[in-house]
Amino acid sequence: MLKFKFKNTYFLLVISLFFLLISCNAQNSKKNEPELISAANNLEQYLPLLKGKKIGIVANQTSVIKNTKGNYTHLVDSLLSLHVNVKKVFAPEHGFRGKADAGEKVSNSIDQKTNLPIISLYGKNKKPSNADLSDIDILLFDIQDVGVRFYTYISTLHYIMEAASDNHKQVIVLDRPNPNGHYIDGPVLREGFSSFVGMHPVPVVYGMTIGEYAKMINGEDWTESDYKCDLTIIPLTNYNRDSIYELPIKPSPNLPNKKSINLYPSLCFFEGTNVSCGRGTDQQFQIYGSPFLPVTRYSFSFEPKPNAGAKYPKHNGEVCFGEDLTSTEYLSEIKLDWLLNAYYSTMNKNEFFLKNKFFNKLAGNDILMKQVIDQDPIRDIKASWIVKTRKFKKTRQKYLLYPDFKSTELE
Repeated sequence: MLKFKFKNTYFLLVISLFFLLISCNAQNSKKNEPELISAANNLEQYLPLLKGKKIGIVANQTSVIKNTKGNYTHLVDSLLSLHVNVKKVFAPEHGFRGKADAGEKVSNSIDQKTNLPIISLYGKNKKPSNADLSDIDILLFDIQDVGVRFYTYISTLHYIMEAASDNHKQVIVLDRPNPNGHYIDGPVLREGFSSFVGMHPVPVVYGMTIGEYAKMINGEDWTESDYKCDLTIIPLTNYNRDSIYELPIKPSPNLPNKKSINLYPSLCFFEGTNVSCGRGTDQQFQIYGSPFLPVTRYSFSFEPKPNAGAKYPKHNGEVCFGEDLTSTEYLSEIKLDWLLNAYYSTMNKNEFFLKNKFFNKLAGNDILMKQVIDQDPIRDIKASWIVKTRKFKKTRQKYLLYPDFKSTELE
């Protein structure tokens, strides 16, 4: 008996040492990786371009510069301290400080800290007017994106470039890493399905930084302006598309961490259904559920309640049954299992998809909904994307600023 215990203890010790070595190697590899430097921190590359010019800044809470102590200062505050002539701020969805709900109207206002006028680009006016740009020479764009077609910051970028082109203004984009930049997946948006949650013929996950995406908007003539945008991209330093980036500031109220950002491309399809993605909880886009999913199949439950970023959450105050995905593996594809399983399991299939057909706007077509209703196999659904996705990948190659994936995914 003692001999058996000794062997068992020895075996556990060997296993523990093995995993310790793996962990140490991973940490050392991370330490040896060059530090990513955002374009906003590369002041020497863009400050000379701003000298003597009147500047409008397109920004939100993610528009920050990291100092030597590891603290963050907002880009607007930094440029004002450097005597840059900042005239006004343009704010995207969620507002300048990033506190508004998804879809909530954001009004023009005055920033209390700087007394600068804030022009809302979400709500009635999504595009700067000629009057908004009359006293501006350069639009400086610095917003952290998450690399997903229905995340509206790239739509704001589109309208900024279009308005700048119409008014012969320069646009400078300060590039930032794409936390979902390590893969490409999803249906390419089809003609007739353009909206503010999807304006361009790209897959749901497109594998480009926002600077690269700006180049593509310009190069493919996707704006309605008669002129090309006078566009300058300030690049990232040491950007690796295959690395996993943890953003220092949440890009919007309901994407609070790395897990939610990684699950967002897969779970956001539920926004066009009667299933909650966890808005009104502290696990947004890390759980999903509905009062119409059977407790016999879904043992996890939660109850959405109003909170920051979700004043009126779906199924407010109702018990929702679903899944907790906080322990799922890091995804390098759009995972459709959760969507299809929820549809198969719902107690009222006729009410699963919202009547406003928002699901089709998110999908960028009316095909995916039919595929879900028909209970097509996932492999067949994904196969239906291949031709258009391959075409996009060839187009994408023209606009890349950084080395592409190490994988052979592009074949």
